Amino acid sequence: MRRPKLLYVPFWATYVFLYVPIIVLVVMSFNSGKSAYTYEGFSLKWYGELAADEKIRDGLVNTLIVALGSTAIATVLGTLLAVGLARYTKSKILDALSLMPAVLPDLVLAIGLLLLYALINQFLAQWDAQFALGLPTVTIAHALFSMAFVAAVVRTRLTNADMSLEEASRDLGAGPVVTFMKITLPQLVPGIVAGALLAFTLSLDEFVIAFFTIGNAEPTLPIVIYSMVRFGVTPKINALAAILLLVSFTAVIAGQRMTKIGESRAQN
Repeated sequence: MRRPKLLYVPFWATYVFLYVPIIVLVVMSFNSGKSAYTYEGFSLKWYGELAADEKIRDGLVNTLIVALGSTAIATVLGTLLAVGLARYTKSKILDALSLMPAVLPDLVLAIGLLLLYALINQFLAQWDAQFALGLPTVTIAHALFSMAFVAAVVRTRLTNADMSLEEASRDLGAGPVVTFMKITLPQLVPGIVAGALLAFTLSLDEFVIAFFTIGNAEPTLPIVIYSMVRFGVTPKINALAAILLLVSFTAVIAGQRMTKIGESRAQN
């Protein structure tokens, strides 16, 4: 049965609505003029100015430190959480709680983390110690936020894993740790890599949580961009956004590719 052509109208309209602004942003990043709204010719000068901007370079370094640190923590904890929920603890309540950081509004999570850090400082004040806000607190916050996504991705991979291999390993006398390291973990590698790439992408451009938990430390790149946008959008910001878009797009595609590789291996 042939589908009516009118059904494709909302489909393509949605894609146009989503991607035309992104295309315009990328095109305007190559604008030779100073206006962010009037195209005056092709030029790469704004990308050169990005490389020479010390504030942007420092923000990028801080962002990479936070993203790499939070990705490492979220990947380890998220993988262990997924294995625990799928293999050892069957609880709908715990399942819901594990996804809570992913579904909570960023603002609520950011305020909650800020209050938690304040309570920790009140407790440490008894010993004249302090847990200062900075890149470590942002890293912990991003790890908490990203861990839920890693757990969801890894758990999806667990549903396609061959449990008979784990049962055979235990029947042959291997303990839980050996079985996990030798049997379960190799099967989860594609899902773990996909979850890590997703966590890195989420941390790379996350603004709200970082804004609330960084204190007076050197800002991350999204906070630097926010401070620049308050005075108007410039082609330099367009160029920076285009680079972040390329990095995020590459990470998402790589994550999807790793997921498909894992699924094809499970089927074979």
